[in-house]
Amino acid sequence: MAGVQKLDRRGPQEQIAARPPARRALRPRLELLAAAALFSTGGAAIKSTHLSGWPVACLRSAIAAAALLLVLPQVRRRPTRRMLGVAACYAATMILFVLANKLTTAASTIYLQSSAPLFVLLLSPWLLGERIRRGDLLSMAAIALGLALLVTGLEPASATAPEPLRGNLLAALSGLTWALTIMGMRSLGRGAGGGEADGVAGSETAGASGSEAGEAGAPRGDGIVAAFWGNVLAAAAALPMSLPPPAVRAADWLVIAFLGVFQIGLAYFLLTRGIGGVPALEASLLLLLEPVLNPLWAWLVHGERIGPRVLAGGALILAATLLNSWHDARLSATERRAAEPAGAG
Repeated sequence: MAGVQKLDRRGPQEQIAARPPARRALRPRLELLAAAALFSTGGAAIKSTHLSGWPVACLRSAIAAAALLLVLPQVRRRPTRRMLGVAACYAATMILFVLANKLTTAASTIYLQSSAPLFVLLLSPWLLGERIRRGDLLSMAAIALGLALLVTGLEPASATAPEPLRGNLLAALSGLTWALTIMGMRSLGRGAGGGEADGVAGSETAGASGSEAGEAGAPRGDGIVAAFWGNVLAAAAALPMSLPPPAVRAADWLVIAFLGVFQIGLAYFLLTRGIGGVPALEASLLLLLEPVLNPLWAWLVHGERIGPRVLAGGALILAATLLNSWHDARLSATERRAAEPAGAG
């Protein structure tokens, strides 16, 4: 019939390849930026609820798990023991991120969790058999200094940060659990024959940002399955601490629904779509939008201010992580070029 469009029977990859080159290059970058922006809203949104940390962590992860199950079919796989081990570390990170945000500032929480690369560098020789390179030592020193500034740069207690010291300690612990998650993702990626591990973005996330954030790898395959089960485990672990059920106001339900559906579910969906079309270093740079925006939202919504020590410590950690990612990218490119002649023969 005239006026009826023909059905496009090409597969998704063929349709993407048929798009103009400029559009193909822009789309994944916009998706990564959108994912980072959604991840960055976690601190301000968590502080907007009148519930305590445990029920927020429980409901947020439960809704996020349901959202991931609906939008990412690849998570509907039976997890292996290794996946569940990584999921347990990820679940701990999810819970600690929420609890820390309820006790200290959003800036301190996100920056302290972003210290995960320090723990990765310290633990990877024993857990992954990776050598510490000379260039890593400078990154380790800068991140350690930033960590010290953050822990000691306590802001006065406030309505949105009633226990800064306790919150900072929980946030620093989340940096360790996130580092274990990153290394677990690497291990899963290698086991699947994928070289670098699939990463996860956001405070629960990956990328150089490190927010409830690690490595800028694609959160697909085993990695995204582990992330899904991490949300399931986080909801289950936080449930006993959330009983008896608190009174939840309509506004609280809206915030928690936003956290689960958009701040995690939609953000991961955009991440999985976009990260495969962007080089790892550029993905790390784009995902740095998360720790940059996170304190900004908390300031706009709650009036939280960033002290000079917190600002200096966060800047040191992010700069060291960025430089380390750049160094890794250069080293990988050099190694690939060196291997090309041998492979061609």
